[in-house]
Amino acid sequence: MSEALYDQIGQSYISTRRPDPRIAAAIAAALGDAASIVNVGAGAGSYEPVGIRLVGVEPSAQMIRQRVGGASPVVQAVAEALPFRPGTFDVALAVLTLHHWVDWRTAIAEMKQVARRLVVFAFDVDAHDFWLTTTYFPEIIELDKRRSPSIGEIVAELGDSSIERVPIPHDCVDGFLAAFWRRPEIYLDPTVRAGMSGFALLDEGTVARGIARLESDLESGTWENRFGYLRSLDALDAGYRLLATR
Repeated sequence: MSEALYDQIGQSYISTRRPDPRIAAAIAAALGDAASIVNVGAGAGSYEPVGIRLVGVEPSAQMIRQRVGGASPVVQAVAEALPFRPGTFDVALAVLTLHHWVDWRTAIAEMKQVARRLVVFAFDVDAHDFWLTTTYFPEIIELDKRRSPSIGEIVAELGDSSIERVPIPHDCVDGFLAAFWRRPEIYLDPTVRAGMSGFALLDEGTVARGIARLESDLESGTWENRFGYLRSLDALDAGYRLLATR
C-alpha cells in the first residue's frame, strides 16, 4: 500500500511536508552519537541528519524523485526486506511510517538485524482526542485503528525502550495530520490535505462532507465556541511519541 499511496500523494509532498526544527531536534537527540543511520521509509528525506553516513530506504519512486540535491543516498526497497548485512548501521530510524508498512512487525525485526539501536517516531493510535478526527473525520480514527500499531505494541516489538512525548508546536511546519491543530482554516486547503495519508485514503464524498462541516462551523463560530481555547496554547500533545531502544 505504501508505494502506491505515495506514488499518488507524493507529487506535491515536499511543498507541505517540511521538517519542523523542534521535532528534528528531538529526533537528533534520540539518535545520539550514531555514526551511521538507515532511514527506513525515508520518503523525501525529512529529518535526516547531515554530516554522518546515512542511507535511506524508500519504496516509492515518486518520493525518491523529490529528495533534494545533495541528499543522502537512497535504496528503493521495502521495510520488510532491508538489503543490508546484519549490524551494518548504528541506528535504524523510522519517522511517521510504520502505519504504511504491510507487515510492521517483520519490518522492525529487519531493522533490528541491520542496526544496533532503533529510533521510531510514531503516533499513539489510542489517543483519540484530536478535534479534527473526533468531530469531523471519525473515519480517520477507524482507518488508523486498522493500519496503525499502538505504542504499546511497538514497544513490545522494540524491547527495552524510552518513550518521549513530542508536543506539536502551534506553528509546526511539517504538515502531518495534527500539525494545524491551532490553525483549523488550513485544513480547508486541498493541497495541504493532499500531503496527509489519512485524507488520501478516504473516499472523496467522506472528505467533502467533513470539510463542508468544518468550513460551516468556522464561518458560524461553532468551532471557535467549542475549540477556541486551543488558540491560547503554544503546543499540544496530540499523541505523537518518540521511541528509542536502549
